Amino acid sequence: MNKAQLVEAIADKMGGRQQAADAVDAVLDAIVRAVVAGDRVSVTGFGSFEKVDRPARYARNPQTGERVRVKKTSVPRFRAGQGFKDLVSGSKKLPKNDIAVKKAPKGSLSGPPPTIAKAAGKKAAAKKTTAAAAKKSAAKKTTAAAAKKTTAKKTTTAAAKKATPAAKKTTATSAAKTAAKKAPAKKATAKKAPAKKSTARKTAAKKTTARGK
Repeated sequence: MNKAQLVEAIADKMGGRQQAADAVDAVLDAIVRAVVAGDRVSVTGFGSFEKVDRPARYARNPQTGERVRVKKTSVPRFRAGQGFKDLVSGSKKLPKNDIAVKKAPKGSLSGPPPTIAKAAGKKAAAKKTTAAAAKKSAAKKTTAAAAKKTTAKKTTTAAAKKATPAAKKTTATSAAKTAAKKAPAKKATAKKAPAKKSTARKTAAKKTTARGK
């Protein structure tokens, strides 16, 4: 059956050949675009379409038998669902007046195989554990940095407190020295005062001598 025959087969159900052609084109286009983008298209009971990466390898040319290196490539792959397999193998009969793969039979490929699901779960758990460890490490570093800053502030404050009494002592000492320097000057001025008294005595003596004459 080719595409034209497929369209003819569903034309009656779709209400016309053009509607059937548009429906087939839309479905195929959606599947192709999704697979090219790397998504997995899964139709319950029917099968799944996915993109598979093939690594670089060596192959044999069927005509010459020569060994040829094949580059890395990606290919589409279709994996039939369990319901489709059961119908093809004959273990289940095709319904006459109903859709063949309407319901999902037990064990159908509605999702990735168990091994792939387990591997994906382990990878996700590992990523979560790594992210949590990274967050804890960052939190520890932040706490340590904050502790260092607090310690530095305390040390600076303590040093400032210690330096304040010393500064006060230095100021007091300098004030005492200044007062000591000023004190002798006052004493010297006081000592000079008697000289004026002696001058006054000499003047009085002169006056007495003049009266005697």
